[in-house]
Amino acid sequence: MNYAWNWKVFWDLSVEGQPYYVLLASGLMWTVATALSAWGLALVCGSVIGVMRTLPSRFARTLGTAYVEIFRNVPLLMQMFLWFFVVPEFLPGKLAAIVKAADNGPFLTAVCAIGFFMSARVAEQVRTGIQALPRGQLMAGKALGLSWVQVYCHVLLPVAFRIVLPPMTSDFMATIKNTSVAMTIGLMELTGQARAMQEYTFQVFEAFTVAAAIYLGLNLLVTWLMRHIERRVAIPGFIAVR
Repeated sequence: MNYAWNWKVFWDLSVEGQPYYVLLASGLMWTVATALSAWGLALVCGSVIGVMRTLPSRFARTLGTAYVEIFRNVPLLMQMFLWFFVVPEFLPGKLAAIVKAADNGPFLTAVCAIGFFMSARVAEQVRTGIQALPRGQLMAGKALGLSWVQVYCHVLLPVAFRIVLPPMTSDFMATIKNTSVAMTIGLMELTGQARAMQEYTFQVFEAFTVAAAIYLGLNLLVTWLMRHIERRVAIPGFIAVR
């Protein structure tokens, strides 16, 4: 059976009355919004957990380790289902009703699931960056009379984040690609729109080829921006500039 290629299908009207390229553009916007929101959550939570794993407190290190192992070792798809179907059932009555009836429920669920999933990886990057620094920096900060918070905020983290910027770039790109899992809970992001298009038009190759090209272009843009930032914030003589 020969496949009938039809690249003009993107200008055909969908069942919603809009051309398919408009729906793909809408999916792209949801993908970007979900990725940026989830990455913000991952960066904040991951930084806190990463710091906890380097503190002198054994309790803090144990709590941070437990967090990382839980969110890192449970598949993202399973976490997505747990956040969407299970977590609302444990909320108080009125709050549970509000969450279940929310129009942006799939979006909020995807942000939470992807954000906490990626925060475990961010935590490991932050921990590694801090532990890669010479111990003399920590000792010098304490010798100056700085508190633990001041040492981390003004001495350790500014340099640690510069060290882990390349692996952070990979994690950010992974966050963008992980948004495709949100299709399973009804979020019509880029992959969801491409799948809907191929189900109505049966032009599977066209739909997913364009979607793949958009993902590629988006991640190449992220790579270029992060490399630019890496060069701008590099410390001469301490971090090699590519």
